[in-house]
Amino acid sequence: MTVEQIISTIRQKKLQPDRELLSRAYDFMVKAHEGQIRADKITPYAEHPAMVALTLAEMGLDSTTIAAGLLHDVPEDTARTIDDIYDTFGQEIAQLVSGITKFSQIRYQGFDRYIESLRKMFLAASQDIRSILIKLADRKHNLETLKNLPEYKRERVAKETLEIYVPVAARLGLNNLKTTLEDLAFPYIYPREAQELIPKIIDRLENKKEYLEKINHLIQIELKKQNIKFLSVAGRAKGLYGIYRKLQLKKSSLENLYDIIAMRIIVPHAHDCYKVLSIIQNLWIPLPERYKDYIAHAKVNGYQSLHTTVICEDEEIVEWQIRTEQMHRVAELGVAAHWRYKEGQLNPNRLPTGTNRWLDELLLLDQSTENQNDYLSRLKEEIMTNRIFIFTPAGDILDLPTGATAVDFAYHIHTDIGNHCAGCRINGKMSSLETILQNNDTIEIIYDKNRLGPSRDWLNFAKTRHAREQIRRALS
Repeated sequence: MTVEQIISTIRQKKLQPDRELLSRAYDFMVKAHEGQIRADKITPYAEHPAMVALTLAEMGLDSTTIAAGLLHDVPEDTARTIDDIYDTFGQEIAQLVSGITKFSQIRYQGFDRYIESLRKMFLAASQDIRSILIKLADRKHNLETLKNLPEYKRERVAKETLEIYVPVAARLGLNNLKTTLEDLAFPYIYPREAQELIPKIIDRLENKKEYLEKINHLIQIELKKQNIKFLSVAGRAKGLYGIYRKLQLKKSSLENLYDIIAMRIIVPHAHDCYKVLSIIQNLWIPLPERYKDYIAHAKVNGYQSLHTTVICEDEEIVEWQIRTEQMHRVAELGVAAHWRYKEGQLNPNRLPTGTNRWLDELLLLDQSTENQNDYLSRLKEEIMTNRIFIFTPAGDILDLPTGATAVDFAYHIHTDIGNHCAGCRINGKMSSLETILQNNDTIEIIYDKNRLGPSRDWLNFAKTRHAREQIRRALS
């Protein structure tokens, strides 16, 4: 991988690279890593930071971030230091590199070193989110070359990826990268399942190809007939690990899983999305419970799209996603799509509110947790866990960890609402406060100002640490 290939990739994104900066960073990195090779005993080590930089370029990030990606392993693995990077490239790049450089073996060892490295990384992310983007790109290439490591290391790295880095990518809306990380880690954690399932999925996708071409042709004819402009119509398969997880959750077989491919239509404007939705739902039979409007009510990570599932030709069930080009860019690249390339910095005001809140939570977690075990458990439970999206009656979307109950929802809104909640309506039906919420539920909390406070029994089913802490505080 050469610096010219990286620069060419930047230009393909219709962005202007800082050739001088990238060339200097590339040459500095190559000289620093001279004589070092990767775990396969063949590949020069410089290939790794170059591939990290290429991923960052593909994400449309600025030259400063890409240069930091080229230099990210220099202080840890070579004789060059952070001070050398500061003297050569300035404070901004030095801070980015410092944010993802692990602690020294002398200061921390074993588990303590692992946790402190995580803390340092997430603290750096709360101050400059670009550091976590470099780390995710680094993890992607490490997974791509994981076969060269000893078996015990492969499983550890893959497991850590699914537990820590995949949820981070999801919270930042980096759907492409999230799927890639999952699929790369999948065979190392579940080798038997991957070996059995992947060939079946590939066969299923191949069998679906002709059918999808057929409905693609039909919808394009209809869109042209209705004079609706569209930029593209295409099918996209779900990730292999995502399909595996869905099979586990639904306890179903691959033959009964109809949404392994979603058809996607990209149109010029938001109002065109609703026109296309109407055409699809008039052309085929819609399943009302499978309709979601994430344009009017964007997800907390900024995701916007219309989703509808319909019964198409030959009674086949097909999911459709309809969005604009900008919505598609955000859906694929998440926080990276909000990058202000010309200014060379990220404007926090342009980030989704959910992302800003998540960064604040990372900083608060670091400040409020001293015990290493407690930090890791809270990190996984409150920040890294899979999330569900819940609607308020007003249409606002909140995100909660999977397994959260109505009580967690009440305390998430406000402590006073939690302390005085007397019941709830879920999707219009009276429900108990211990009901486990499902993705896209609409919750209305029944507030009783005369209630003295929470019940001690709530501690038995409250999922989030915040809810449990507030309940204990009120009881005491």
